[in-house]
Amino acid sequence: MIGIIDYGMGNLHSVSKALERLGLPYFLASEPEKLIKAEGLILPGVGSFRDAMTILKDNRQDGFIKTWSKDGRPLLGICLGMQLLFEGSEENGNTEGLKLLSGYAKRFKGVSDEGVGYKVPHMGWNKLTFNQPNHQILKGTEEGHVYFVHSYVVETEKKDVVIASSDYFGEVPAVVGQGLTMGAQFHPEKSGQLGLQVLENFGKIVTGRRTIREQI
Repeated sequence: MIGIIDYGMGNLHSVSKALERLGLPYFLASEPEKLIKAEGLILPGVGSFRDAMTILKDNRQDGFIKTWSKDGRPLLGICLGMQLLFEGSEENGNTEGLKLLSGYAKRFKGVSDEGVGYKVPHMGWNKLTFNQPNHQILKGTEEGHVYFVHSYVVETEKKDVVIASSDYFGEVPAVVGQGLTMGAQFHPEKSGQLGLQVLENFGKIVTGRRTIREQI
């Protein structure tokens, strides 16, 4: 069973509908006492990084998520939820994140190194390039286009964290992960078959971990 973390800033409806379409059982909850019953967690998110972290702290969800990740349990952050997994963001002033992955979210500059202006936010369909094509979250997929909506991009020196990337006047970490803590900068629930496959793969990771635990 997948638990979707409800903290008032997530695209809960579209994520829920995608899981229903895939036949993946899930529930919505905000209280850690309820979320602990899940076998995998999804951290969605739209809006302000600072507001999101404030709410997560007020709801005691931040410490719960950190413990969940450190215990090696499956976690998937989506869009803002992915950025929250990192050390912090410069949005609305520097704000600390969950610090589960190494990197920092910074606003797109809006001007390329060659002096060419470009639109911010990065919005629309853009192609994924697989940095780690054999990663379990990409199983059964091929490089293709997915749907992005974001004004901040994660910068990280830990290149092994980047599972897949896109290009928008520079590299955009699009799928990230370390162990079973993973994230997608794009919206898999709005990204056609490729996005649905990513969600399905997360469901298989959750199920596979349960199967292994049952065999022990």
